Amino acid sequence: MVEKLEELQKTALKNNIPIIQKDGLEFIQNYIKENSVSRVLEIGSAVGYSAIAFALTKNDIKITTLERDKDRYNEALNNIKRFNLDNQITIYNIDAFDYEDSRKYDLIFIDAAKAQYIKFFEKFKRNLNKNGAIITDNLSFHGLVDHPENTNNRNTKQLVRKIQKYIEFLNENKEFETKFYEIGDKISISILKNKEAK
Repeated sequence: MVEKLEELQKTALKNNIPIIQKDGLEFIQNYIKENSVSRVLEIGSAVGYSAIAFALTKNDIKITTLERDKDRYNEALNNIKRFNLDNQITIYNIDAFDYEDSRKYDLIFIDAAKAQYIKFFEKFKRNLNKNGAIITDNLSFHGLVDHPENTNNRNTKQLVRKIQKYIEFLNENKEFETKFYEIGDKISISILKNKEAK
């Protein structure tokens, strides 16, 4: 299974599909084990790489993952079937903003459109279990968040500003306590301060 997962990772990178970096993934897998996570909601499936890795972490874990791009959804669906993880992973071809879910999750993983991070956080925080966490990836954006002067691309600069705004939002958020980890492409873990999901 590890070899198959590495093969999936290499294929995704070769095709320029954005997936979580290996050390970032291992960090979240450890979080899942250490915190007895049994239900995960993932915003942004891509080709299913992270959802599959999470499912392989624990036999009893259930993952719901959302992907709006039809081609990536189909690819992720095929990969999930190839790993025989249909019973653990449910994937929906839907825009996250159109998705409604009353269930509660131990972990919500945000790894979709970076410009929408604040909106994703606000929409899905109600789906968090008490003691649950919202984890976000790509907060360094290849080092450009700390060094925006390293790009002249206008769209990239706008995206970097939005990630910077999200980091400010997390730091100023009164409901959640957020810690940042310089792992992978920089990861944040946000936990409800009062331990009671709203």
